[in-house]
Amino acid sequence: MTEIEAQEWVRQRVDARGFTRLSSFVEMVVTENGRQNLISPATVPAIWDRHVVDSLQLIEVAAGSAGRWLDIGTGGGFPGMVLAVAGCSPIMMVEPRRKRADFLAESIERLGLKDAHVAVSKVENLDWTADVITARAVASVEKLLLAAAHCATKKTRWLLPRGTVDASSLPALCARHQLVFHVEQSLTRSDSSILVLEPRP
Repeated sequence: MTEIEAQEWVRQRVDARGFTRLSSFVEMVVTENGRQNLISPATVPAIWDRHVVDSLQLIEVAAGSAGRWLDIGTGGGFPGMVLAVAGCSPIMMVEPRRKRADFLAESIERLGLKDAHVAVSKVENLDWTADVITARAVASVEKLLLAAAHCATKKTRWLLPRGTVDASSLPALCARHQLVFHVEQSLTRSDSSILVLEPRP
């Protein structure tokens, strides 16, 4: 997907105000990336494809799930800030690194996002429950489930963008946590997937 194609894909999924906000946020990330490493410099020329579309596609994978969101290890704002701009609220972004959390808080204020929040914390210490939990390439699946178990309810869906998913260990892992899983192909890279975990019916 080219950057023009990526921007057009985004335009079809957010309103004009949302697209303007996302454009502003992209500019903020690129500028801040010169001061701290929010995203890999190699991905800056493809930021709409590699980061914005990659984040926004989670809404479609959520399949209509609504309510409270939690993004673990938000870093430079992906996917949490993109989801917030697109209307996923309330949303809590957890980022233990102070400089990155400060950038996220400043971005929320500048973009006027009223129901987006940042916690300078590890998720283990967070007091927040969510209907949808996202975490983009943060820790192993097992570590995430253990660290954020207290943030999940009996209805929580986990949307976990990964590289190639090794499904061999997932049945046993899901059985321990009373979950079922399926894997969605990422729109942005052929070698990337989105692991979806849901409560067992």
